[in-house]
Amino acid sequence: MNSALSITKNIHDWLFSIMPEAAASIAEMVLIALVYDAIKLLSKELTGTTRADKFLYNLAPYFVIISSLMALSVFPFTKEFQAFDINIGLFFLIAVSSIGVIGILLGGWSSNNKFAMIGAMRSGVQTISYELSIGLSLLTMVLLTGSLQLSEIVEVQKSGWLIVQGHIPAIIAFMIYMIAGTAETNRAPFDMVEAESELGAGFHTEYSGMKFAYFFLAEFINMFIIAAIATTVFFGAWLSPFGITESIPMLGVFWFLLKALILVFLMMWFRWTFPRLRIDQLLTLEWKYLLPLNLANIVIMALLVWLNLTISF
Repeated sequence: MNSALSITKNIHDWLFSIMPEAAASIAEMVLIALVYDAIKLLSKELTGTTRADKFLYNLAPYFVIISSLMALSVFPFTKEFQAFDINIGLFFLIAVSSIGVIGILLGGWSSNNKFAMIGAMRSGVQTISYELSIGLSLLTMVLLTGSLQLSEIVEVQKSGWLIVQGHIPAIIAFMIYMIAGTAETNRAPFDMVEAESELGAGFHTEYSGMKFAYFFLAEFINMFIIAAIATTVFFGAWLSPFGITESIPMLGVFWFLLKALILVFLMMWFRWTFPRLRIDQLLTLEWKYLLPLNLANIVIMALLVWLNLTISF
C-alpha cells in the first residue's frame, strides 16, 4: 500500500512540475479515469449464456479488435513514420476495416439472444450500405491522385490539399465520407446497432469484462481510423498548412494527430446535434440520396481532371 501511495505521489508531483496547475489537475483526472476504467474491465467477471455457441462467441471480439488494429499499420504519420507503405494502401484500409462487421455478426448470432441478433442484423445492413459511400467518396479523390498508395497521395498534396485541389466535388466527397464514416462506426445519429433504449446493448448484450472492452475499444479506434483516412486523403496527412513547419519533419505527427482529432470532434458534434434515425430513414439516406450523389460526383470529378481544371499552388 505504501509503495502504491509513493508511486501515486510521485506521478502527482511530476505532473505539477511540468504543467500549469489547472492543466496538471485535468491531466491527473484523465489519467485516473483511464487507469481505473481499464482495471474495472480487466477485473470484471466474464459472464455469458450457457446456450451460446462458445467457439464463435469467444472468437467474435478478436475479429473486431484485430481488424481495427491492422488498419493503423499503413497510416503515414510522417514521411519516415509509416509501418507499411504498400501500393494498394487505400484499398487495404477499406478491405481490412470491412472485416470487423464479421465479428459483430458472429457476436450477435452466437450469443443466442434476440436483442443481440437484431443489433447484429442491423449492423450488417448498415455497414454494407454505407461502405459503398465510403468507397465511392475515396474513389473520387483517387481520380485526382492516380494512386492508391498513401505516401503518393500525400506527395500529390504538397501542391495543395486534395480538398482544395478538387474544390466543389472534393468538398462534396468529404461531406459524404464523414456522414458515411459516422454511420460505419455506429455512432449517433446512426447508432441503430446498439440502440440502448430498444436493444439493451445491441450485438454485445451478452458480453462482459475484456470481451466487451474489445468491442468498446474497437469502436473508438474505428472513429480514429475514419478520421485518419480523411486526414490522409483530404487534408494532407502530416503536411503542415502552407508548409509552415516543413523544415521540422517530426512535427508531422503533431499535424496528423491534430487534424484527425478535429475530425473526431466533428463526429462527436454529430452525436450532440442530431437525434437518432429510424432504420428506414437510415437506409433511405444512403440508397436514395448519398449513393446517387456520389455517383454523379465521381463523373464531375473525372471531367475536372480530364479538363485539367483542378487547383494547384
